[in-house]
Amino acid sequence: MKRRSILSLCVCAIAAGSLLSGCGGDEPKQGVLKIGCSPVPHADILKVASPLLAKEGVKLQIVEFTDYVQPNMALSDKELDANFFQHKPYLDTFTKERNLKLSSLVAVHIEPMGVYSKKHKTVTQLAQGMKVAIPNDPTNGGRALKILADAGFFKLKDGVGVNGTPADIVENANRIQVVEMEAAVLPRALEDVDFAVINSNYALGVNLNPMTDALFIESKESPYANIVAIRTGDNRTELTKLAKALTSPEVKKFINEKYAGAVLPAF
Repeated sequence: MKRRSILSLCVCAIAAGSLLSGCGGDEPKQGVLKIGCSPVPHADILKVASPLLAKEGVKLQIVEFTDYVQPNMALSDKELDANFFQHKPYLDTFTKERNLKLSSLVAVHIEPMGVYSKKHKTVTQLAQGMKVAIPNDPTNGGRALKILADAGFFKLKDGVGVNGTPADIVENANRIQVVEMEAAVLPRALEDVDFAVINSNYALGVNLNPMTDALFIESKESPYANIVAIRTGDNRTELTKLAKALTSPEVKKFINEKYAGAVLPAF
């Protein structure tokens, strides 16, 4: 399927009642920002920022995606003005691999990853051959492996930190099997594996609360703040206003009250 078709199928919400104009490299309209995002919590946060932007003369159009690839490709192709779904390590890896010129505009929030299970109530009683699912993209995969090592599933080679791969697993006494899959399908994988390490946006999307349902959660000192990405060198006033609205007291209050620690402001 062509990317343009995928984008048109992914339009889920348009703030301020505007209709989407044609995709495919159209020149951006003054006073209008089309931003791609994950549904939860990114779209919810953008909806809080939307009336703040409207007061500044900026109309926000929200396009929801359920994967981690199309939002960056659509941004690069000028089908979007910005996107909001990823952290900077992922953006850096993605742009390097695909030779794209995208940059971070502003950091908005942190979503601690957690270990979840529908079959077990603790991570302390591990059995031989248990299966653990993690995201299959290198950035989140390495991050998930670090969380599993911190939780005692196995140990990683010294020095790999969040850059590890399954090949870096050592001292795996229980022969834990690591299964890599698309981040978006990890909540559904809980039916088939013993544990899964899930990004908070996908956990929240299926009513899993990271603070109450995760058996083990990433440290709050995580450097993986979710950012707004833009095309490198795009310095439009509308984007400056977007950054200001997303780091406003109103947005901070919303994040703290809505997610109660499951999502944390990064500003």
